[in-house]
Amino acid sequence: MAFREEFLEKQEYAEQVLRKYFSEEDLGKNRLGDAMRHAVFSGGKRLRPLFMLSAYEMYGGSSEIIEPFMAAIEMIHAYSLVHDDLPAMDNDTLRHGKPSTWSAYGEAMGILAGDGLLTFAFQTAASALRIQDPNVTGETITACIWFLAEKAGPIGMCLGQALDVDYTGTEIPEDVLADINDKKTGALFEASFFIGAALAGASQEECEALEYAASLVGRAFQLRDDILDIIGEEQVLGKKTNSDEKNNKSNFVTRHGVEAADRKVRELTQEALDILEKLSGDSEFLSALILELADRSF
Repeated sequence: MAFREEFLEKQEYAEQVLRKYFSEEDLGKNRLGDAMRHAVFSGGKRLRPLFMLSAYEMYGGSSEIIEPFMAAIEMIHAYSLVHDDLPAMDNDTLRHGKPSTWSAYGEAMGILAGDGLLTFAFQTAASALRIQDPNVTGETITACIWFLAEKAGPIGMCLGQALDVDYTGTEIPEDVLADINDKKTGALFEASFFIGAALAGASQEECEALEYAASLVGRAFQLRDDILDIIGEEQVLGKKTNSDEKNNKSNFVTRHGVEAADRKVRELTQEALDILEKLSGDSEFLSALILELADRSF
């Protein structure tokens, strides 16, 4: 199957998985549920669940045990964007070409929608314990839930956002800038790769190698995002450009320029691909996806 066809097929599967968890029975019929659905279904590439599914299939995984974690990681990503868009943070009124959650439902409901998504994510991940899969133990599922919490929480993504806030308006030291990117973007990529492989029965060594590869992909992805913030088209991106300049934020691109950033994207991408090539699983699709992201315009 050609990459584009397989990508769209996996993306549609991720969409179906998400919709399974967002019924009125799950969330009720109220403005909070509507705001949460808006945050998740107003657009998005579903990269994190796609990464997780690809790592799972790379090691031969084939059951529905992966689905609660695919949904959970996208909920966590969506919550982070809802809060990132708030007036106290980036004050963005557009997300995926549509009104951001707070601008559509009000600031208070935006905060609550993010809170609801984060909490619901762990309820959803824990529902994996109800799924019978003879190849996956309850201990493995619990360890994956713990790992997801670590990557999303105060030493992971949340810390990255906090550092971003603290250093807004200042010249960020290079090591802090790298830490922000690793945590804000890379942490959930790391969770996706690691959890997918772990649920499929990959060894601890291979899971950790994938986690490191994911950190490189995360850095490359954030660099490409920062490049597109300067040279991208708003209609394609579905959000305002030059947001870092407007919010007085320093990053690798503003410091070293687009060409240097583009070279760095390719270096990081190749390093990640070299790691995947040495692993025992079938990484063909995951490698192709990583390459696609390095050249993206969206």
